[in-house]
Formats: sequence, structure tokens, C-alpha cells
Amino acid sequence: PYSIDENLWGRSIECGVLEDPWVEPPEEVFTWTRSPGKAPDEPGYVEIGFEKGIPTTIDGQQMNGVNLIQQLNELAGRHGVGRIDHLENRLVGIKSREIYEAPAAAVLLQAHQALQAMTLSKAQLRFKQKVAVEYADLIYNGLWFTLLHQDLAAYVKSSQRFVTGTVRLKLFKGNSSVVGRKSPVSLYDYGLATYDKGDEFDQSASPGFIHIWGLPVRTQAQVQMLSQKEKGEM
Repeated sequence: PYSIDENLWGRSIECGVLEDPWVEPPEEVFTWTRSPGKAPDEPGYVEIGFEKGIPTTIDGQQMNGVNLIQQLNELAGRHGVGRIDHLENRLVGIKSREIYEAPAAAVLLQAHQALQAMTLSKAQLRFKQKVAVEYADLIYNGLWFTLLHQDLAAYVKSSQRFVTGTVRLKLFKGNSSVVGRKSPVSLYDYGLATYDKGDEFDQSASPGFIHIWGLPVRTQAQVQMLSQKEKGEM
């Protein structure tokens, strides 16, 4: 009764009763992931190591990409992680309800985002997120063999040159959460971030920064908001 596609990265299920978006997916459609209610009562932990944005290790053990994904599919799936009930927009604009099982993909994306947050600047991270959306749309729409794809791939490769480190995740009854991260090139500085005594941030610099940062806001308020008030528009 279902249409099923499957590869290393994930499994998609559609058609049958799933075409009614109000109907809960029956348990029979899932084969890679255990029902969260029947998942182990104790959480599982996994550490994923990355080199320049590429996942390379699980719990310190070096692996090739295929073996790494297969092991994460088994581990995360055992804890019920990786189920997705999704309404997507196809290329021609038709909305389609899809059920996915992608345990490895779910935890890898989560871990990778956590490591990027530690190793990319604020500006890099925000722009990378925009590029990721364009990149995903391009691939979904079948435009892999285009010059735009080459351009985006070059940017993504450059953006990942410092995304190296390890992320620890907790897997428990259908949920995965990042509970630790570390990197030899982390931009997180405890001395600047701490609220404890002895922090290294020069608090005396704050008033001057606030004054300069707020200058355009004050200027607009004084000129334009005052004008509105005089005209009775406020």
C-alpha cells in the first residue's frame, strides 16, 4: 500500500493512508527506527568526530563514510531517532506528505551544526545557513551538474576548513540532543564568556560601545519620530 524509496542516507515512505495528512503514520511503515515508546529506557551516547566538516570517527574509531553512516543508522534508529513526518513542496509546486527515516542524517546534521556554531564566526554562520538552503533546493531540483552547484560547493568547502572537533550526543526515546562539543580551533573563549569573577572582558568598554551602537537609533527617533509626533501621527 506504500511507495518506498531507500538508500544509505535514508528511507522515504508515501502513498496509501499517508496521503491524508491528518492520519498518524502506522507503525508498520517504519523499519529503520524503533518506536520511541519501545526504545531503551536508558539513554545512549555517541561521540562524532569531524575533520574539516567531514564526519570521520565514532567514539574515537576512524571509519569510512559508508560504515560510519551505517553504524549511526543502527545506533540512532535503536533509540527511535530519525523519524520525520513532513509536508514538502515539489518542484512544480504540489505539496506532498512524506514520511522519512534517516537516523544517521538526523544526528550528523545536528552534530555538524553544533560544531559550526563553535568554530565559525557569527557572520560566517549566518551566511552559511543561507547558502545551505540554496544548496539543498538546487540538489532537490536536480541541478547537481550546474555551474551554480560548483560555485556553492566551492564556498561550502572553504567554509569548513576550521570545522574540526568532536560532538557528543545523547539519544533517548526518539530525541537526540547535543550534550558536549570541543574543537582545537574553537572560537569559544571561557575567559570572555564566563560570568564568574576574573573574567577577561573589559567591562569599562561597554558604555562607549552602547553609545556608538545606539547612535543611529537615537538619530532616527529624534528626527522622524519627533516629526510624527508634531503631525499628530503618534
